[in-house]
Amino acid sequence: MARFRFLPIAGLRLAVVLVAVSAHAQAPPLLDQESGQPVTLNVESLFATSCGWCHQGGGRVAGRGPKLAGTDKSDDFIIKQIKNGKPPGMPAFGKSFSDEQIQAIVSYIRGLPDTP
Repeated sequence: MARFRFLPIAGLRLAVVLVAVSAHAQAPPLLDQESGQPVTLNVESLFATSCGWCHQGGGRVAGRGPKLAGTDKSDDFIIKQIKNGKPPGMPAFGKSFSDEQIQAIVSYIRGLPDTP
């Protein structure tokens, strides 16, 4: 942990987010023990542990990142933002999330009510 001693607070927060994202990226897919089929993605949990650090209230209110509920941005724009990030604060998740996970996050955002 000594190597993080000189990181500014924003850098430390980013390091925490990246650790959380890498946990999602490195975990093998979970399989149902009885059927052997993949377990359904819990997109709300994925959003909370990866995006919720900055997009507060599950994306319903502004925090360090903008409010996502009711956004007028296109799906393509949102997908590009998720994949490529937005310096200086939003990390790129393109190598951490599959296309299916990214699409699930976009669907989650689209399903958010515009009011908290």
